[in-house]
Amino acid sequence: MVAVAAGSMVSQLLGRSCLCRPMSSGTHGNEGSAPKQKAPNYFVKLCSMGESMLNVYLKSHHEEHWRPEFIAYHYLHIRSRPFPWEDRNPPVFHTPHVNPLPTGYEDE
Repeated sequence: MVAVAAGSMVSQLLGRSCLCRPMSSGTHGNEGSAPKQKAPNYFVKLCSMGESMLNVYLKSHHEEHWRPEFIAYHYLHIRSRPFPWEDRNPPVFHTPHVNPLPTGYEDE
């Protein structure tokens, strides 16, 4: 009871009332500002998605598929134990036209 009285007395001395203060942190008078803030965000998102789609389209229609020349470096394919599957040579995530085996690319 004393703490409540002391709190109200301090607020009266400072000229503020604890009961009248608004509890929201937003500013008043900005009704309808959310659509104004969302419009530039959607514009930027749509532009970046369009640019990404154009990039994928242009890259997929590029005729030349570049692949580095295979050089059998001894330190690239160190196998201390065989892999536990049937072929025992390619790793788990192996793409034949991109990843070489220790003897070279599979399709050469």
